[in-house]
Amino acid sequence: MALPVVEATTADELDTAFVSAVSQQADAMIAFADNLTNQQAPRVTALAAKHRLPAIYLFRQFAPGGLIVYGPNLADLFRRSGSYVDKILKGTKPSDLPVAQPTKFELVINVKTAKALDLSVPPSLLVRADEVIE
Repeated sequence: MALPVVEATTADELDTAFVSAVSQQADAMIAFADNLTNQQAPRVTALAAKHRLPAIYLFRQFAPGGLIVYGPNLADLFRRSGSYVDKILKGTKPSDLPVAQPTKFELVINVKTAKALDLSVPPSLLVRADEVIE
């Protein structure tokens, strides 16, 4: 199995990155989250659809056009960060606090996107999803 890696560091490079992925015969993609892809989420999902690349994303903002989102629940992370702020304001040194890992993850499946890509989503995956977009 070949794992082509394509990069885009600016919004202008996104089109080229998708063309490169297709030319390398990519069958699917994992979109890693960074400032560029997060800010350009609608464009990234539109390019994946245009090039017929099934993709998995890390954050919920990709769900409207993306196929699958699987990642940490950001609302839960922000909620939990409040206790860290409380401890710091009460005098605890930030360096004394443990690194917190996400504990709540969410799975969102966009069936509409799956149909547009001529893909079927197994029922066993649909029942595990936190949200299914029809």
